[in-house]
Amino acid sequence: MKSPWDTPDTVPARTWRSVVAVMIIAGLVAAAGAIGVTALLVNIFQRQQEAKNPFMRVVEVTDDTVDPAVWGMNFPMQYDQYIRTVDMERTRFGGSEAIPHTPDSSDPRAMTTRSKIEMNPRLKRMWAGYAFAIDYREKRGHAFMLEDQTFTQRHKKQQYGNCMNCHASMYTTYKKLGEGDIQAGFEKVNVMKYQDARTLVEHPVACIDCHDPETMQLRITRPAFKTGIRAAKAAEGVVDFDVDTMATRQEMRTFVCAQCHVEYYFAPDESRRLTFPWHKGRRADDIMAYYDEINFNDWQQADTGAPMLKAQHPEFETWSQGTHAAAGVACADCHMPYMRKGALKISDHHVRSPLLNINNACQTCHRAPEEELRARVERIQERSEEMLDIALDGLMDFIDAILEARATGMEDDRLNEALNCQRAATFLIDFVEAENSQGFHAPQESARIFFKAMDYLRKGNIALGKPAAVATVSETAPESMSTSPVEAPSTPPIESGPPPLDPAAAPAAGV
Repeated sequence: MKSPWDTPDTVPARTWRSVVAVMIIAGLVAAAGAIGVTALLVNIFQRQQEAKNPFMRVVEVTDDTVDPAVWGMNFPMQYDQYIRTVDMERTRFGGSEAIPHTPDSSDPRAMTTRSKIEMNPRLKRMWAGYAFAIDYREKRGHAFMLEDQTFTQRHKKQQYGNCMNCHASMYTTYKKLGEGDIQAGFEKVNVMKYQDARTLVEHPVACIDCHDPETMQLRITRPAFKTGIRAAKAAEGVVDFDVDTMATRQEMRTFVCAQCHVEYYFAPDESRRLTFPWHKGRRADDIMAYYDEINFNDWQQADTGAPMLKAQHPEFETWSQGTHAAAGVACADCHMPYMRKGALKISDHHVRSPLLNINNACQTCHRAPEEELRARVERIQERSEEMLDIALDGLMDFIDAILEARATGMEDDRLNEALNCQRAATFLIDFVEAENSQGFHAPQESARIFFKAMDYLRKGNIALGKPAAVATVSETAPESMSTSPVEAPSTPPIESGPPPLDPAAAPAAGV
């Protein structure tokens, strides 16, 4: 229908203007589209180039560059994450909280963490006579590892340079002291007093301790691990394992962590050599059997005089018995998960609990809500905490029973059996307590270790003449059931452990 104002003269002009407007709009849309496509293609090209060049070499990093800040000039994203390990965040069963500390001449720190032996005095009694009964605190992040070791009160007992292996950037120190021979430098540091060795280092474990500066590939820089993993592989039937040439890339994402997060001991001879006790295997029982075979003791328990073993953060050993290890999941997959920064895929160097990073650490594999995944982990840890409580209560009662038996003049043979049981039970309880996942790395294995510890306490009580708990049936039991006490089953002889420790030969406690 025509407008009443349209005339034969105006219609062509209006139509022409409409056509021109449409053409202009179409041209603008086409231009905008072309600009958008061009921008997209440029962005894609830039990202492709970015992915081809994962870092820009701003400074030259060599095999002698210790300072992580220098590495950070070439790898700013990773360095920014690395220095965030100063963050103090806790989970329900791990991590730490900052506690104000008044600096003094012996400890200039303004912040520290809660004392575990004050929160749980049973630990202090379990370790009576050992340095951990003096000071044992919640863990802080990697950034604090050297500072916290330097100022721990455990130095009230003489410590040695072998403790530095896991708390300082040691690669260049070993190389310098050994004149290029890492093993020789390692041996020299082992025998130094801690205070002397401390003057040789400046940084906590840093980039150079895990990465080759030329290729950025992961590498092993700790001689103790090279020797230890060779022994562990031999126990598994793999002869002459060379971690430098035979380890897979995925294995290396665990092995670099296992240079430190392990059980260890210091050789009781003049070498004081840091050693990983995997000659019979990596399970707690295997390690304890090895210690018994070489008659090794860490110290004598102050209350009973029992020859004792101290377990140290055995995360690698515990992980190796769990479902994640069986599935080929490495430490870095959970504690340093991959993440995207632009076109780059990098490992998150803010090393921390996966519970603080569930999206990247867990949900890559587990398609469940964050709260459900957190609840699953905490259920495991809660049950492990309950088993630890029960086991520690049993151990405290057992120590009391030993003291009571000695006071009544019990013969040495029976007392020695009980002391060997105290040694075994304490080590097994400590093996799970000192492991930083609160049972999560291998829930069934951790539970088995607790039950084995309780079995040693049971055998020890029998050796002291204290019968195992006797089950009885109530008076209201059906007639078909016996109401006689149930006899305790016969117990096989308890294997003798190592002889009592000569205090003069006792190795120093690890710090």
